[in-house]
Amino acid sequence: MKKYLLFATVILSYSAIQAQEIPDAIRYAQDNLQGTARYSAMSGAFGALGGDFSALNVNPAGSAIFSNNQAGGTLSNDNINNNSVYFGTNKKSKDNSFDLNQAGGVFVFEDYSEKSDWKKFTVALNFEKTNNFDNTILAAGTTPNNSIANYFLSYANANPSINQLAIPLDIVENGFYDDLNFADQQAFLGYQGYVINPNDQLNIFYTANNPGGNYKQENSIVSSGSNRKLTFNGATSYKDKVFIGVNINSHFSDYRQVARFTESNNNSGSTGLRNLSFSNELYTAGSGYSFNLGLIAKVNKQIRAGLAWESPTWYTFTDELTQNLRTTGFNYTDPNDNTQTIPGLSDATPDSNTTIIYPTYKLQTPSKVTGSFAYIFGKKGLISIDYAVKDYTNTKYKGNDDGTVRINQTMTQVLDKTEEVRIGAEYRFKQISFRAGHRREQSPYKNNWTVGNLRGYSAGVGYNFGDTKLDISYVRSERTNNQGFFQQGLTDSAKIKSVNNTVSLTLLFEL
Repeated sequence: MKKYLLFATVILSYSAIQAQEIPDAIRYAQDNLQGTARYSAMSGAFGALGGDFSALNVNPAGSAIFSNNQAGGTLSNDNINNNSVYFGTNKKSKDNSFDLNQAGGVFVFEDYSEKSDWKKFTVALNFEKTNNFDNTILAAGTTPNNSIANYFLSYANANPSINQLAIPLDIVENGFYDDLNFADQQAFLGYQGYVINPNDQLNIFYTANNPGGNYKQENSIVSSGSNRKLTFNGATSYKDKVFIGVNINSHFSDYRQVARFTESNNNSGSTGLRNLSFSNELYTAGSGYSFNLGLIAKVNKQIRAGLAWESPTWYTFTDELTQNLRTTGFNYTDPNDNTQTIPGLSDATPDSNTTIIYPTYKLQTPSKVTGSFAYIFGKKGLISIDYAVKDYTNTKYKGNDDGTVRINQTMTQVLDKTEEVRIGAEYRFKQISFRAGHRREQSPYKNNWTVGNLRGYSAGVGYNFGDTKLDISYVRSERTNNQGFFQQGLTDSAKIKSVNNTVSLTLLFEL
């Protein structure tokens, strides 16, 4: 009979232990509409406008539009609602978070000399949350076809080294587990948890140990963390008609995801697995760098045009994964002798709090080009349009091992070049400004099914007190995606419609 195993902490140092996945890369390659209240109220259409801290992320030449020294900060409340459908069952979940979204300052140095055409030089520093990962997703349903056992089988039968798992358990306890790669660890957990068993004396192939019937499944995913960016900006003005700027960016990321999958079946008259709980807690921490170049031209008093390029972001990440599997059932087949059964076994805990610390890995996200146009109605208002292109097929993990090469090839095949359109407008009445915006962003996937297109609306209002400005905004965005519980084996997906509502408040001071 198998013994219960308890591995407190296992630190693995081998390479190619777990191929990184496409959703991981997309998570860090995408930005959400964050930033100052004025910027978000106009859906981020600031590439030809400038004069806003968050606008520096679109076009770094925008800091040269500032006419005086300023400092400010933004508080935001994010509320996300998810509605999932899995095999006809609807589940709703929501998450709410409140945080400092942005803080920055700009210093303006003007040259009043008539000998120079370079009239202004600005230096700015801005901190901003570019993506908020706080989210809760719940999906549940009943399927007659697919069990979690197929997840463990997909690893067990695909890896020849898994044959060794039938060796005496004392060898496993004395260090064999430490030598397993990620794929074999998954198969090992399934084997020790009575989810799968060898089906011949050679222990070459494995089969599921579940009794069939309908499988009631539930998956909850709770994530937290954010992407943050610290921007060092410099810009200059030529004859007050052409503005040129550059950003050097430091990126910081932390992401934690706690996923808990449960399964039970209604075939009470058979032997085998009855209930299963499989938990995975992933923590990712990383940092990176990028830079931006931008130009804004005043064509005349009313028209402005902008062009900006954002480099790829070069990240370095570290992952930690903690797994826990618990199963219950009766009359299991003995995996060491499949002609015998183990009567009355009611609980198996093959693993508890196994923490895997992976070697660091590198990710390169795609670059982005933004063209912008703005029309200024004197002091009454403005309308602005940004058009951005981002090629997600250029997303790459760094490495020459087979797993990295394969995932990069797959991303080239399934990801796509995207277009994003942002439109914003502002109308001023005395000290009050009214704002609104709209944006559409294409899915990074060619199939437009894994992740759908994004559609968003925004509105806001601001009041100018003189040396102080107060702005408030509301942003709503919608996106539908089909999220699988696991990357292989059990690949049935839940259709999830996400609605994100963000309220931001910005306070600005002239210095």
